[in-house]
Amino acid sequence: MYKSMDKLKKTLSLRDSEEDQGIVTQKSSFFNFDYENISDATTLSWSTRIKGFIICFVLGAVLSVLGSCLFFLPKNGVIIFAVLYTLGNLLSLSSTCFLMGPVNQIKKMFAGTRVIATILVFVMIALTLVCAFAVKNKPLTLVCCVLQFLALLWYSISYIPFARDAIKKCFSACLE
Repeated sequence: MYKSMDKLKKTLSLRDSEEDQGIVTQKSSFFNFDYENISDATTLSWSTRIKGFIICFVLGAVLSVLGSCLFFLPKNGVIIFAVLYTLGNLLSLSSTCFLMGPVNQIKKMFAGTRVIATILVFVMIALTLVCAFAVKNKPLTLVCCVLQFLALLWYSISYIPFARDAIKKCFSACLE
């Protein structure tokens, strides 16, 4: 059990690629922020981090499912759905901060290989809430939630080596 935990810990603490390291270095020097001291200041044990990850991820999934169930409520169902679904996705997304640490997670989110996917996720989250609160259009809010899901899926796949390339090849073969 401890060997697999050590392997997981080592895997999550590694940097993505040389390209990502160069971008992170530029950003950290641009903001003049000392990331290493914050990363060293974490006091959570590895087992506490795993528990925090599981709790946040499960709670996020429950909020997303609960929001989906409340979509068809009359009057404010679309607003409740959008808020719970979005909070659930944000909570699930932030659960990885327990595994990698918040600073390392932010560095990886804005690395060159996934910066567009990260921005797309946040844009879709904002559009979902705007469509629910300002526009109050159920079909448009539902479309934004589907696009939010797809953006999160594309972002998540960026952590799996060669997964994006495989998906692109699969879709291009289907379209031919």
